[in-house]
Amino acid sequence: MNFLLVEDRASLRNALKEILEREGYEVQAASEGGEAMTLIVSGGYDLALFDLKMPVHNGLELLKESRSRWPSVPVILLTAYGSVETAVEAMKEGAFDFLSKPVDPDLLLLRIQRALEIDRRERVGEAVKADLSRHPMFQGMIGESPAFRESLQQAERIAAADTTVLLLGETGVGKELFSRAIHLGSARKSHPFVAVNCAAIPGTLLENELFGHEKGAYTGAHESKMGRFELAHRGTLFLDEIGEMHPDLQSKLLRVLEDRTFFRVGGNRPIKADVRLICATNKDLDAVARDGGFRMDLYYRISAFPIRIPALRDRPEDIPMLAEHYLGHFSKELGRSGLSFTPEAVSWMCRQPWRGNIRELINRIERGAILSEGTIEPLHLRGLEAGAADTAAFPPELLGFQEDPEAWLDLESHWRARQVLVRCGGNRRRAARLLEMKGDRFDALVGSGDE
Repeated sequence: MNFLLVEDRASLRNALKEILEREGYEVQAASEGGEAMTLIVSGGYDLALFDLKMPVHNGLELLKESRSRWPSVPVILLTAYGSVETAVEAMKEGAFDFLSKPVDPDLLLLRIQRALEIDRRERVGEAVKADLSRHPMFQGMIGESPAFRESLQQAERIAAADTTVLLLGETGVGKELFSRAIHLGSARKSHPFVAVNCAAIPGTLLENELFGHEKGAYTGAHESKMGRFELAHRGTLFLDEIGEMHPDLQSKLLRVLEDRTFFRVGGNRPIKADVRLICATNKDLDAVARDGGFRMDLYYRISAFPIRIPALRDRPEDIPMLAEHYLGHFSKELGRSGLSFTPEAVSWMCRQPWRGNIRELINRIERGAILSEGTIEPLHLRGLEAGAADTAAFPPELLGFQEDPEAWLDLESHWRARQVLVRCGGNRRRAARLLEMKGDRFDALVGSGDE
């Protein structure tokens, strides 16, 4: 952590600098407001300590400038001229705290720790809220099949421990949902849950994402940035698709697990990592490690407690209750009450291989909720797949082209895409996703000017 300390008395400035550096903080010190303004403009500090009474620019002026440029950085004011009025003015301008001189070192360090913890929570807050909002339907673990219940029981048993967990299963089976359940069942549940998809971030950027960087670490690093390990402090870090992690980064992750410390990119000060790690993969990581594609020592560290989550096709008895659950969600989201499945639709869902697992099931149910007039048939779940046509559902102008299959399919696809676009309220991206089309293909069907 980098601190900015501004104090015009050399003896106090040096004493405070020594106290802070003993605690492991890096300190930039200035003796007057003019020099401080230059350092504020440069940025890169995680907390500021300003003396209130100084030549050129006083502490309140520095506070306003710092809050204007770096609103997330907490500021503590120090003064020998403490008064209620001054404290109130400082708080109105955004000061985190206000301490009178002579400063009690223990009290100062306590207030600093509190400021950094609150700042970290605020930084985490928006990311956590956004992450949770992407999963509004995952309110419970749904399923009664023996294989699924066994996985749940294992998750419940390990949740209270602080052991690293490895979740195994195909893409879309709900590994992140399991990881959240484990987090919520642990002593860390009041602290952040932070998720990272290792397959979605290039190897050169993943290190920066996990560990953060210091100001000036590389071109464009204009200020320090906290990584996911810091954001997950005292909470849980979920590393999805860990099998895709580059070998060089695997060795650094192993060091974190062994030493409980890491370095920001471009940094030289170790940072403690109080994090519970949950990993997930859709690969046979044991076989990959034995073939040299994954570090065997890291595999042993993260696989202390493996949990295998069954594929959806291996728990067909759970499909009807899952389907009803997600249909209820989309009924509310789309404002369409009275939606229901026909027995044929339920039977169709139970017979499918579901290679995309629950994620694919959710997509099909959303599609059916949009396409149907109230009762969802297999046709609505299939969408534009070959053999999905039911001519009774189409307008009369399509029926005259049944003798020309190519022309009929083209018109049918055009009509279906427009129907989905209307049901999606003109949201082209959502309509294209439901139809599993690329944007240019969808635009070709409905026309680029449609809303």
